[in-house]
Amino acid sequence: MSTDQHAVPGEAELARMSPEEKAAAGMAADHVELEEYGPVAVHGSPADKRNERSVAMWFLLAGLLGLLFAVAFIWWPHEYVPAYEEGQLAYALYTPIIGATMGGAILCFGIGVVQMARKIFAHEVAIQQRHIGMSTEFDRQSLAAQVMDTVDKAGLKRRGMIKGSLALAGGALGLVAAIPILGALIKNPWAERADSPLWVTPWAPLADGTKIRLTQIDGTPVRPEDLAAGSMATVFPGVPGGSKASDAAVMLFRVRSDTVIRIRDGQQGFQFGDYYAYSKICTHVGCPVSLYEQQTGRVLCPCHQSQFNLYEGMFPVFGPATRPLPQLPIELDDEGYFVAARDFVEAVGPGFWENGKFPAWYSEPKEATG
Repeated sequence: MSTDQHAVPGEAELARMSPEEKAAAGMAADHVELEEYGPVAVHGSPADKRNERSVAMWFLLAGLLGLLFAVAFIWWPHEYVPAYEEGQLAYALYTPIIGATMGGAILCFGIGVVQMARKIFAHEVAIQQRHIGMSTEFDRQSLAAQVMDTVDKAGLKRRGMIKGSLALAGGALGLVAAIPILGALIKNPWAERADSPLWVTPWAPLADGTKIRLTQIDGTPVRPEDLAAGSMATVFPGVPGGSKASDAAVMLFRVRSDTVIRIRDGQQGFQFGDYYAYSKICTHVGCPVSLYEQQTGRVLCPCHQSQFNLYEGMFPVFGPATRPLPQLPIELDDEGYFVAARDFVEAVGPGFWENGKFPAWYSEPKEATG
């Protein structure tokens, strides 16, 4: 703002001025000229009430969609259900529903704000000269007064419908922002103790002791002869939904017979001959590790370029990952197919505070042995 050729009120005078007087003084000092000014509709007239209902409708819709988002996020079925099974449709609709309700809440709130500016606030066309530099204290107070004067003249304090719907919409949008964080605190991840999801994967033997086969993505079980020397294949647990489980994908390697592999302490015998199985889930942020360079034995995570060395027990050798990929103990069943001898002995994927503290897992780091 520029206050040239206009007397700037002192602090004492500013304290005595009303918001309307500050607004008028600020406009005069700032060389603002109103070319057009006037209410959109006479307050209390049918047109004014119609405009108020129109604005309130958008805020109410925003609030309703925000509440629906919270309900769907917490209570809608989100656990994976295979195709053609009961409940699969509800599972498939989970992401579209939370996306549509959250997006709809934000969209309706934005439309409501635009409609309020067009239909409730007074219409004006103002011309002002630009200025350089920081505004004075008088300029800042007069600007704040102009904003409050605009709100007063729009009659928002008297419009209970708009105030209520705006409060509902604002609260619902705040809930939309907070619920993904708070929602994770509702369920206790340790409620099932040793069987809690962070400790157990679909590779764990069934209740009757049946061990889980290593299968291709189409469910075909894998035999040793299916892999050529020096190759790698991605396998999944042969259980319903195994190929979709976020912690289940495993890389099965067949190394050449003359290759020297360092075994991590406590994991001797996890391999079957020249076959080694490691989690495909990167220990950095959980991306799928997939690029295998046979000559160096390095496996690359394409997300953040973490590299793990197969020949060194899958220890990280480059990038942000700090923990090795967990190894899956494997053996053959009576029919000659690969099975998981048991579940992983360490948590799969990114680290978390309790990782390594639960008695079901080794508490000491697994250092490579020569």
